Amino acid sequence: MARYRRNDFLIPTLGVLFDGLAIEFAFLLSYALRFKFSLFNLIPLEQDKPPLDAYLYGSLVIIPVWLLIFNSRKMYGARRNIKPSDEFFTIMRLVTLGMLVVMSAAFFYRAFSYSRVVFGLLWGIAITAIFVGKIVLYNVERWQYRRGKDLRHAVIIGDSATANRIYFRLSNNPLLGYKFIGYFADHECLKIDPLGGAQWLGRLADVPNLLQKFRIELAIVAIDSREHDTLNEVIEECEGVNAEFMIVPDFVEIMASRMAVKEIEGIPFVRLKGVPMTTWGRIVKRLSDFVVSVVLIVLLSPLFVLLVILIKLTSSGPVFFLQERVGLDGVKFKMIKFRSMKAGAELHDKFAGLGVPNDPRQTVFGKFLRRTSLDELPQLLNVLKGEMSLVGPRPERPYFVDQFKRLVPKYLDRHRVKTGMTGWAQVNGLRGNSSLDERIKYDIYYIENWSMGLDFKILLKTIKALL
Repeated sequence: MARYRRNDFLIPTLGVLFDGLAIEFAFLLSYALRFKFSLFNLIPLEQDKPPLDAYLYGSLVIIPVWLLIFNSRKMYGARRNIKPSDEFFTIMRLVTLGMLVVMSAAFFYRAFSYSRVVFGLLWGIAITAIFVGKIVLYNVERWQYRRGKDLRHAVIIGDSATANRIYFRLSNNPLLGYKFIGYFADHECLKIDPLGGAQWLGRLADVPNLLQKFRIELAIVAIDSREHDTLNEVIEECEGVNAEFMIVPDFVEIMASRMAVKEIEGIPFVRLKGVPMTTWGRIVKRLSDFVVSVVLIVLLSPLFVLLVILIKLTSSGPVFFLQERVGLDGVKFKMIKFRSMKAGAELHDKFAGLGVPNDPRQTVFGKFLRRTSLDELPQLLNVLKGEMSLVGPRPERPYFVDQFKRLVPKYLDRHRVKTGMTGWAQVNGLRGNSSLDERIKYDIYYIENWSMGLDFKILLKTIKALL
């Protein structure tokens, strides 16, 4: 059979081109701002005005080095489908590393000294220009997929609940760059299942022969544990088939964890669970929580005053509602919210706090507070005190923690980090009466894969959802 196009040339090529132009633009603009405009006249020149050629030739040497650094972090892969906001901290780190290379090279170049002000400007402008380039590239990629161009042919292998969930999530989002041809399973799915609306391509035994027939580039394996022996046979028979296989674990303990292979004295171990944060990670997260909470409290203080007045005018009772919740390491604390219900409502209904729709206990203004999430703002005080974080699993009441820890696997793992005002589960639509099992998987994923970049991504998604 003739080889077919892999559709992995345009986006990586544009990525390299955009980054190269962004770096060159950053060099030229930094030079112009320092030596051509009066913006920095108050800062004395370190030397006579250097020729532009020196910076131009230097940039032509540095650009390939920076591109190699970016490529080492897999910034130029095909079908990356990564939002620019998710890459901002990565871009900042890589540009900082690139600047270290620039300054090292300048140290050994003795013809003249490069301007320190230019280097400072170069760092900030390069981050901005490369980030803008990523935004353009992201939209170009989505535009291609929207037109049906460069879509990657994919199939689902299996008919498990996980397979149905994956098909539902991915097939309804063509902007991810995949075109699902159908699924393989030993039995055709019911029409009421998500996979029931897809084409049944054949049984598991038919996979090796039909992958090439349908020109499949990606096979997502999501089968039940009882079919693992069959899977081994399928993988062996697919030897030589030029397609990518990705498997989804079918057990909760691994589903949300960051698996990794670690070698100790030559013995490979598979890590299923790790320590979520290092000491420095906890320090950085706490510092960012403190700074951001102080800034937000100051900026939002007029809104706080307005909400306090409206709560007092529309209902009797206290302005704030304090409720015991369980946080880091199972330690209990009093979570603060603006009162959105009639005073004492929680004493008469043990199901308070579970997202009951159209709850009759809510006040008229309380419905507005709930709908806009403004009732959550006082939790900034919990963040300031260190009882909560801006980002983390949502805190739960002790009563429900006692119930859920016996019913939901890995539930208590949520308490390995501070609880948060917003979290990975919430920004992915899992809140209120959504599946508790699903929420726990998202919480565990956040814990096992924590980074400041992930926190930044969640905060951006939260702002977008609120707006």
